Amino acid sequence: MEETVVEEPTPPPAQGEEEHLSLALVNSAIAMPGGHTVDRLGTPAQTNRWLTERGLAPVDADLREMCASQLRSLREQIRSLFAARAAGLLALPAAVTAVNDAMTRVPTAPLLRWDEKTGPYRATPHPTTQILDHALATLAADAAELLTSPEAERLTACGSPPCNRYLLRRGRRHWCSTRCGDRARAARAYARRTQPGTD
Repeated sequence: MEETVVEEPTPPPAQGEEEHLSLALVNSAIAMPGGHTVDRLGTPAQTNRWLTERGLAPVDADLREMCASQLRSLREQIRSLFAARAAGLLALPAAVTAVNDAMTRVPTAPLLRWDEKTGPYRATPHPTTQILDHALATLAADAAELLTSPEAERLTACGSPPCNRYLLRRGRRHWCSTRCGDRARAARAYARRTQPGTD
C-alpha cells in the first residue's frame, strides 16, 4: 500500500542549497512559525523522494525506516558542524567523526567475508545499503568540502526566528527566503511601535 504524505508549503531553497547538497540536507527539517517543524525526511517515502529529487537514489529504492533514521542522524551531525562554523565555535568531535565515517562507508571493491563453514568469499553490500551508503558519503563529502572552502565564511543561520535553516550569505542579506525577511522586518517594525516612549 502506497504511503500518502501531506506536504506543507515550505520556503524555496535557501541560498547555496543548489550548489551544496549538505546545505539542502540540513535545511530538510524546517522550523515553522507556531512551533511546529516540517521534516522532509520524516518517513521512508519522504526520504526516498528527497534523495531521488537530488539524484542520490532511484525512485524505487524502497528505503526503510532504518535508512531514513541514518540520514536524519547525519543531518543533525552536519547541522551541528554548520552551527559551530557559523558561530566560530569548536565543533563536537562526535559530529566530525560521524561525517568522516559517512565519507568512508562506500567500499571501492567487494569486501572480504569469511564464513565458518565455506571459508573466505567476496561480497558486495545489499543494493539498498549501497544506495544509502553512497548518499551518506556524497552528503558528508559535500559538507566537508563546504566547511573547508572559502564559502564557509558566508555560512550563516537564517536571521528570522523561529527559522532554523542555513544559507550562504550574499551581500547583507541574511535570511533564507523572502518570507523570513518579511517576517523579520515586520517584527522589527512591531517592536519599534510597541516600545514605550516612541509615540
